[in-house]
Amino acid sequence: MAKVQETPPATASATPQPLPKFSPAEFRIYNSMADHMDLFVQDEELIGRQHNRFRQTWNALYTATSRGKRPEGMSIKQFVSGGLQFCEHLHLHHSIEEMHIFPVLAKKMPAFQKELELLTQHKQIHAGLEQFQAYLEACVNGERELRMSELKALMDCFGSVLWSHLEDEVEQLGAENMRKYWTPAEMKSMPM
Repeated sequence: MAKVQETPPATASATPQPLPKFSPAEFRIYNSMADHMDLFVQDEELIGRQHNRFRQTWNALYTATSRGKRPEGMSIKQFVSGGLQFCEHLHLHHSIEEMHIFPVLAKKMPAFQKELELLTQHKQIHAGLEQFQAYLEACVNGERELRMSELKALMDCFGSVLWSHLEDEVEQLGAENMRKYWTPAEMKSMPM
């Protein structure tokens, strides 16, 4: 992994000066992390949008729990497996961010520092996600019968913070925000 060169953090002035317009090349450089955050390789043939994939899976699960029935043609095993895959993918995604991405970003960006905004959201999401996963695992193990109303209640416990997080993270990594903290050279050496 390339080492990110340090530049002094942006300083707040009484009246922030508007930044000049981006050239197309500058926009691509500064927006690269937001773009990457949205990319997710499901398998070798399917490339989707990572956060959009989380949203789609969440919506499919939540719609089923709200209606009280699985999607047509989907077995209980497939439905529960889809929920468990959602848990695994989200946990892996956040683990990678916390170990490899956030520490670099936290050097200059307050939203990525410990116990602030985005990491606090991770903790809140995972508190609910762990209960959701434990419930689904109990269904797989035969310890519980799948009840859509119970699963919906578990999803309601962390859904709003998950959705806020998905939006907040991409906004923080967007070009307009990134150029407040990083040079184009630093952006090119980011760990993504």
